[in-house]
Amino acid sequence: MAQNSKRPISPHLQVYKWGPHMAVSIFHRATGFVLATAGMLTLLWWLASIAGGPESYATFQAWVVAAGDEATTAQIASNWFFRIAALGITFSFFQHVASGVRHLLLDVGAGYELTQNRTWSIAVFIVSLSATALVVLLTASRFLGV
Repeated sequence: MAQNSKRPISPHLQVYKWGPHMAVSIFHRATGFVLATAGMLTLLWWLASIAGGPESYATFQAWVVAAGDEATTAQIASNWFFRIAALGITFSFFQHVASGVRHLLLDVGAGYELTQNRTWSIAVFIVSLSATALVVLLTASRFLGV
């Protein structure tokens, strides 16, 4: 049996048409990595600072949460870095949860039709962005006193 030399032996990236379901799958893996590394490292640093006593916790707060009036430029930059990182971790959490619910529904046999799969994939992005925006708005309103 002769093989067509122009066809790939197995499907590859150039064969597939990219869609939202592929993006959700990639984001699910990426957000899992973000949650496992950045989130866990910050959590461990926080727990270690609590265990270290009041001075250690004050140092953690100065570098991560709020530097205060006597802050150095590096501490202020660090505060902004951790605020942006918290935004990314928050988005990662909601994206990972919404994608996990989608996978759970797929595991029970629902949503394998192409249009339904595409709709649910887009809904995962909408839900995660909306939930992240809601958390940001609630947090900002708390700090602004609204």
